[in-house]
Amino acid sequence: MNKILISTSNFNFELLDEMLSVSKYKFEIIKNPFKRKLSEEEAIELLSDDVIGMIAGVESLSEKVLKSSKSLKIISRCGIGIDNIDLTAAKNLDITITNTPDAPTLPVAELTISHILSLLRKVAQSHTRLKMGYWEPQMGGLLNEKVIGIIGFGRIGKKVAYLLNAFGCKVQFYDPFVDTTEYNATKVDLEFLLKSSDIITIHMPYNAETHHMISHNEINLMKNSALVFNLSRGGLINENALYEALINKKIDGAGIDAFEKEPYTGPLINLENVILTPHMGSYAKESRYKQEYESIINLINSLKKINSF
Repeated sequence: MNKILISTSNFNFELLDEMLSVSKYKFEIIKNPFKRKLSEEEAIELLSDDVIGMIAGVESLSEKVLKSSKSLKIISRCGIGIDNIDLTAAKNLDITITNTPDAPTLPVAELTISHILSLLRKVAQSHTRLKMGYWEPQMGGLLNEKVIGIIGFGRIGKKVAYLLNAFGCKVQFYDPFVDTTEYNATKVDLEFLLKSSDIITIHMPYNAETHHMISHNEINLMKNSALVFNLSRGGLINENALYEALINKKIDGAGIDAFEKEPYTGPLINLENVILTPHMGSYAKESRYKQEYESIINLINSLKKINSF
């Protein structure tokens, strides 16, 4: 019997069983036993010779991983990003790639806003101090009239801009591939954005060109009062450079949801002026259901096309 690997750290297996049952397709389902992002070695081990398709998370699906499987024909990405997949290798190996680009947009955008508001109004710090027994109201700042710099103006970047309009922010963006005047956003170059923004939020794909696109030089251009957020992909920010900037008060704070190595255990955990979440941007019940549903449909339809039933 052909096998399907579900490599995401959690998944609605009842929905999967129901949809496969209705479709009258039978597979052996292989689950991610680690309930976290897989290493390359773990992915290779799980992609046995009989795995014909997979519903993938954010684990690295490099050429080495893809070549290790003798039967893999479909990768149905449960999420928007496919930068974790070696697309050239997949094409050469005749592996079909699909994703669910729309479902994660709103939850990631909303979490971005929640990170920004939490840091501005010192919600997390106040919460922690109060639970420790200290009644210490914290003086924060307003989002209203702040200059927001959005790096990457695709689906999520635009949705963040749309939400920010309600707060009366001045929105500017950097994206070499986008020209638009939507959402009252002004296109600027990266240097100007870094120098002039009160808040900088990154919504770029990760690849060799964007690796550490925010590092020492870029941070040195920012205002000392700047807040920096990455709810996109780990590796876009040099985390060591970010830590140094925060402890040296070069910038005022940061919010991070995606890390170079996950689970994250680095020194940012020890800083009060940082909001950290465990790569949960798309983890809203409504959108997660939609992502999982679409990823199953993409898997079934792709397997139909190659006559694998």
